[in-house]
Amino acid sequence: MAPAVCAVSSMATRALMAELLQQWTAHRTPPATLESLGGVEALKRVRAGAAFDVVILAADAIAALGDEGRLAPPGAVPLAKSSVAMAVRKGAALPSARTEAELRGAVLAAASIGYSTGPSGVALQQLFQKWGIADAVRAKVVQAPPGTPVGSLIADGTVELGFQQYSELMHVAGIQVLRDLPPGTQVTTVFSGAITRESARRDDAARLLEFLSSAETAATKRRHGMAPV
Repeated sequence: MAPAVCAVSSMATRALMAELLQQWTAHRTPPATLESLGGVEALKRVRAGAAFDVVILAADAIAALGDEGRLAPPGAVPLAKSSVAMAVRKGAALPSARTEAELRGAVLAAASIGYSTGPSGVALQQLFQKWGIADAVRAKVVQAPPGTPVGSLIADGTVELGFQQYSELMHVAGIQVLRDLPPGTQVTTVFSGAITRESARRDDAARLLEFLSSAETAATKRRHGMAPV
């Protein structure tokens, strides 16, 4: 049997990519394997020359790898897009956030705030800056360590109000999720895939990326709280 195509992804796409790679392996060759890490750690591993054939991360991280010459042709392939949702512990009152003003008020009223270290966290910080509340929020932020789901911090009461990709919150027990943030505040991340410079199986990796970006995978992406690009 031919060696497996080895992929690495961020935690945000772990469940989705695990299922898609199972679908690939069930009907196609060679098989594909997946390792999922915090996005920051995955980026470090690729930069260090780890033996991955395919890397799946937020589009800006993939673009950075391309700028550094760490990718093989064809470069970035958009795979899915994901939106940030808001959550509180199960049994707590889910704040009203029908408007931008209500969401701002909910953030200010919360005793503690949690968000990821990835692109969604950066976008939220920019939103708080825009609202003029960055300093007020900073004092009550509980930063999730890389690879640690914000949902788990919400569920155990460490964080009162948390934000993360809906795909990462939707299956967490012990929380309540508001999927859609109000107009003007939505944070959407595009996840892309690429073949690494170190890959020795570039043709197989290209076939895998073609599958991951195909219409055949659209229903699976939606089931995991994401959308085709």
